[in-house]
Amino acid sequence: ALQSKGLAPSDVLQAMSDQNVVQPGGTAKIGEDEYDIHINSAPKTLAGLSALPIRQVNGATVYVRDVATVADGSIPQTNIVRQDGRRGVLITVLKSGSASTLSVVAGIRALLPRIALTVPPELKMTLIGDQSVFVRASIAGVVREAVIAAVLTGLMILLFLGSWRSTIIIAISIPLSILTSIIVLGLLGQTINIMTLGGLALAVGILVDDATVTIENIERYLERGDPLYDSILEGAAQISVPALVSTLCICIVFLPMFFLSGVARYLFVPLAEAVVFAMLASYVLSRTLVPTMAMYLLKAHDHHAVPSRNPLARLQRSFERGFERVRRGYEDLLARLVGLRTSFVPIFLVACLCAFLLVPFLGQNFFPSTDNGSFILHVRVKSGTRIEETARICDQIEQSIRSQIPANEIDTVLDNIGLPYSTLNYQHATSGLIGAGDADITVSLKPDHHPTADYVATLRRTMPAAFPGVLFYFLPADIVTQILNFGLPAPIDVQFEGQDIEANRVIADKVLNELRHVPGLVDLRIQQPADYPVLTVNVDRTRAKQAGLTELNVGNSLLNMLSGSTQLTPMFYLNWKNGVSYNLVAQTPQYDITSLNQLENIPIASPTAKQPEILADVASITRSAEMQVVTHYNIRRTLDIYGNVQGRDLGSISAQVQQIVDANRAALPRGSFVRVRGQVETMRSSYFGLIAGLGFAIVLVYLLIVVNFQSWLDPFIIITALPAALAGIVLFLFATHTTLSVPALMGAIMCMGVATANSILVVSFAKERYVAHHDAVLAAVEAGATRFRPVMMTALAMIIGMIPMALGAGEGGEQNAPLGRAVIGGLFFATIATLVFVPSVFALLHSRDSKRDTADSESQHTITADA
Repeated sequence: ALQSKGLAPSDVLQAMSDQNVVQPGGTAKIGEDEYDIHINSAPKTLAGLSALPIRQVNGATVYVRDVATVADGSIPQTNIVRQDGRRGVLITVLKSGSASTLSVVAGIRALLPRIALTVPPELKMTLIGDQSVFVRASIAGVVREAVIAAVLTGLMILLFLGSWRSTIIIAISIPLSILTSIIVLGLLGQTINIMTLGGLALAVGILVDDATVTIENIERYLERGDPLYDSILEGAAQISVPALVSTLCICIVFLPMFFLSGVARYLFVPLAEAVVFAMLASYVLSRTLVPTMAMYLLKAHDHHAVPSRNPLARLQRSFERGFERVRRGYEDLLARLVGLRTSFVPIFLVACLCAFLLVPFLGQNFFPSTDNGSFILHVRVKSGTRIEETARICDQIEQSIRSQIPANEIDTVLDNIGLPYSTLNYQHATSGLIGAGDADITVSLKPDHHPTADYVATLRRTMPAAFPGVLFYFLPADIVTQILNFGLPAPIDVQFEGQDIEANRVIADKVLNELRHVPGLVDLRIQQPADYPVLTVNVDRTRAKQAGLTELNVGNSLLNMLSGSTQLTPMFYLNWKNGVSYNLVAQTPQYDITSLNQLENIPIASPTAKQPEILADVASITRSAEMQVVTHYNIRRTLDIYGNVQGRDLGSISAQVQQIVDANRAALPRGSFVRVRGQVETMRSSYFGLIAGLGFAIVLVYLLIVVNFQSWLDPFIIITALPAALAGIVLFLFATHTTLSVPALMGAIMCMGVATANSILVVSFAKERYVAHHDAVLAAVEAGATRFRPVMMTALAMIIGMIPMALGAGEGGEQNAPLGRAVIGGLFFATIATLVFVPSVFALLHSRDSKRDTADSESQHTITADA
């Protein structure tokens, strides 16, 4: 139509630009009145746009409607969103780093009813994704674990002490310590989240330590018949220093957490702060509030009183008789083991060291995976596929998914197909969307569903066979894994870096084929496909010049025809009905350019052209392929091989991946590099920091005890329980099929402080008895027998407090389960070592001093007799 009237697209654009201008302003005074001057500078309707004149041709006026159709349309669609097969628009809302997830979600929910009043009633708005559900469930799970732990711990204390008054005193100190920790955390700018609550739940079992030891020691003096006031003063004073050192030992093991870097620091520093503040508050309360409440609630023991016939009291007396038999049996066993100390100590130590042979069989993960009841399947069809065809394939894939997952377990299926033009959306797209051939299919399951991992494994096996030529891979659906991946779509990223991208691709293809043979490594792909179809227009500059055309004329004509005038001549149209400005675009309908022949017939416009020309007159078109997406890391071009993990631990798979990468490193061209990035890199740095922190914590604990005891020997005896604690952690993780992870290492660090605290109680009392009678063997047996009850109570309180966490029940409970299991296993074996191994070591190392003191005493006696 343009050519028939001797017009070019630029003429249409010029007419629209001249006659659709900004509303002019001005005033005029006519008589005694002042008027605003308005002219019809901008059409107010689409019909007005159609009636804009372009040019006079042979005496006739040519209007826009003669050469174009004016309609309310949109740019070519590159993104389709469907919920359960119905089209929609997806709006994703992200929070800033310092904002609360719960507050943001609550604000959005509050605004939705208000927004609904401003949109057409036919528009249905549905909240389909809400991370606050996971956050609330996780927080509720942690709080539930803490409450259960507190209740179980209280019952255990009641059973041991047989006094509801003592139990109340101890129980009151738990919430007060937690409240104090929360107040301090708030002052430091921390929030209530999974990690801070996890730290408080972890501390529940320890918080009873200071109060329990204090009350138990007061009860011991009351049993001897001492007055209440004297029993409180003596009992509290006797264990004040050991309890302080024990508390500081538990706190000091968390000091290395503050030297971590990266994501591990942001995850575990709040947890460490929660535990440390709660422990310090617990010690202060055990020195102040607990003795004061004991003065008001406890009573002096009347040994002549008639025993109560209360069933609970009778139950406690039965327990007490049974416990006393156990204590006497333990005392006899300890006496025999101390007598055999020269052989028992090395045998026990070797047994502990043998447990470390199981470490390679544990496996290594950064964090345990969680089942949040949803999964994201990424689909990538052949590069260059139109979005309509991608949507058709996604329909078939969705039907296949619904045939493999029971209908009563599927809540909703959301398809996000293609890539929107919005740069904001692209910045936050972590799934690897690169074009119209990509799609994310998010499947949300109902609460009572089978394990999500089983469905994922099934779909990984069946989908590639059902849809050959289509690439499938799964993306992290839970918020924790998404954070740990730092925006990457997979935990393993083999990244090739260098400018020689073609040579790097050859090596990357070779590495990819080798990685396919690694067991447990799935979803392998090169993120940057190189098969995107390209049509190259080769302009003959000489022929173009002869026709009065330039390369710029050809480029502008192609851009206007294929992409519209927005790229070169942006214009806007104000809709007077709603006050919204829209892009005014002149473009060729897509259905008019559907073949190579139609592309070659595109007219080329130029004011200096001698006659109308088409593209085929001055250019030729050839087919080729190129990379669909270009990525950079620190400015340099990259290729990325992404891979996921299934059925194996991340550590063992990453070791094999690293071997393959190292074997192919020498084949890289000069100036190119390759390294393994992703969650693997973060895991290695976190492991190094935590293991180094574990060693540093042991050194700090040892030096702290040296300062307190003014001795190098006794602190060494105290920390001899730590190898048994580490062995117990390994054995318990192995027995529960729990891989080594960052939470498990946190539990190991935690266990070092608790194990040391119990050993301090035993060794400090043994030291007192040794000073009294200079018999190391007798002192060791007396210390074990006397401290048997408080050690058992504090250890059982900690173990019972960790049971709910170790079970990993509830939303997100899998994350902290390794921590609880590590503490239980380590503390169980550390308690055994504290009660039998540490006294034996004390007797072994102090026997020489005992013999020397005895010899000196006999020598002094002989000298005195001679004199």
